[in-house]
Amino acid sequence: MSTQIQKAKEGIVTLEMLEVSAKENVDANWLREEIAAGRVVIPKNKNHNFSVRGIGKGLSTKINANIGTSDKHCNLLEEMEKMKVAIKYGADAIMDLSTGGNLRNILKQILSESSVMVGTVPIYGVASRILSEGKKITQLNPEDLFQEIEMQAQMGVDFMTLHCGVTKSALSFLFNDERVCGVVSRGGALLKRWIIDNNKENPLYEQFDRVLEICKKYDVTISLGDGLRPGCGSDATDRGQVAELLILGELTDRARNYGVQVMVEGPGHMPLDQIEANMKLMKRICHEAPFYVLGPLTTDSAPGYDHIVGAIGGTVAAIHGADFLCYVTPAEHLCLPDINDVKEGVIASRIAAHSADIVKNINGARERDYTISKARYQLDWETIFDNAIDPEIARKRRKESESSNEDHCTMCGNLCAVKNDKNI
Repeated sequence: MSTQIQKAKEGIVTLEMLEVSAKENVDANWLREEIAAGRVVIPKNKNHNFSVRGIGKGLSTKINANIGTSDKHCNLLEEMEKMKVAIKYGADAIMDLSTGGNLRNILKQILSESSVMVGTVPIYGVASRILSEGKKITQLNPEDLFQEIEMQAQMGVDFMTLHCGVTKSALSFLFNDERVCGVVSRGGALLKRWIIDNNKENPLYEQFDRVLEICKKYDVTISLGDGLRPGCGSDATDRGQVAELLILGELTDRARNYGVQVMVEGPGHMPLDQIEANMKLMKRICHEAPFYVLGPLTTDSAPGYDHIVGAIGGTVAAIHGADFLCYVTPAEHLCLPDINDVKEGVIASRIAAHSADIVKNINGARERDYTISKARYQLDWETIFDNAIDPEIARKRRKESESSNEDHCTMCGNLCAVKNDKNI
């Protein structure tokens, strides 16, 4: 069975491409060409059925929501509810980052009930088992990691974060440029420890063809993880981050040539004035691959409000080339997010994505804002609600207003500028 990128190169417009072109209001043949060039991906495992989305150049900015148990808090029902809430409020993808409980059963349940694409980080499962057995990460057997990747692919995972760029070479640049926060990626830290203690190369890089063979078999999209991403503003755009990016560019080309869809992950924590340059550098180094950013977080000074910080950075990133935003919740850096945190994170990221899509004039974003603007001047509350990113909160706040039966709100009352401007 051919992958989406292989079929695109052969000139075939797949059913998935037709579905995405209809959702995005773009020409199907144009979309096929973008997929063939690797500038757009449609993450869909051949063993997973759901309503597909496209990610990449010329398409609306997509949102991912992370869920998953930990060894300190493991409640499958709670995580399933988080998934439902994330999808309800507009997440285009779910990542299962579980590290506690029966990991295979959790993933199976998520795959069976998710109506959007599902991603994972396979090394989490392997590392969790090793630690639960009282062993050290150093004792990780690369064969176990490849078996985990194959098992998850067979189960139906649509995209996988694989930290293939954490290599001896990349680490050498990391070590000669002092960091404040070191390595903050869990996968990156695990592989760094393994490489140093065993004095061996990262097996995901050394045996990348093996990774490609598995992903091609099931049409799994590789999300090349940024294991050396900056974990604070002071570490942004340092040698370690850039060294890893150069390797990810090499691996992007190899994946495309092999017939495997690929996207690239990026920072992280980054001051606002560095985001544009980073997006353009990534797009150049990775030949316009879809870019998946984790934030970026523009300040480290707002714990409890990092969903707002991430939305600020995410907007700037998406304007300048990012295609896929990983949500950040108010619980970031503090604790496992609860259900309300998930909602807040998704909404904040959707605001960021939509704000960027207005600038890029993608898929009716400007028209949506125009509709609301016109409705506001007409005091047409229902049209405002119907086009709002979160209609529930808009209706709720309006209903709570003591003037809800009147055309104006409690902010201005009879001094309503619109009413007086129109001389009502």
